[in-house]
Amino acid sequence: MKLVAATALALLMGLSAASAQMVKPGDVTIVDGALSQSLTGQPGDPAQGRKWFMGRKLGNCLACHANRDLADQPYHGEVGPPLDGVAGRWSEPELRAIVVNSKAALHEDTIMPAFYREAGLNRVADKFVGKTILSAQQVEDVVSYLMTLKEN
Repeated sequence: MKLVAATALALLMGLSAASAQMVKPGDVTIVDGALSQSLTGQPGDPAQGRKWFMGRKLGNCLACHANRDLADQPYHGEVGPPLDGVAGRWSEPELRAIVVNSKAALHEDTIMPAFYREAGLNRVADKFVGKTILSAQQVEDVVSYLMTLKEN
């Protein structure tokens, strides 16, 4: 019984430490178009980021951006710039800021959504009010994936 209680306590402490490191959407500070601090304190997983990037129900980045790495996926958009070589044009903190809140990182008039913002949004369906599109870890995963997109 003591072992079970000790394990449960360790898990709770681990979860508390992880949540303490997570930056909440309202606490994000973008400075000069960059967000240096990881949202989670954990490295992103580029393989997971690739899935979020091409996923049609979550990130859906392909709806607006072409990307040769995902040439096997249909319907690449042309609204946003192609993301081939994006890691050579932007730093990791800049890419994180763009994914988190493109209006603060790039320009107020961009049509790119803020993927880690929950307030100050327009025309949000009731079921999505107060929610972000991506979680903090999903943002870190997408940024990690974007950092693999270097010029060939």
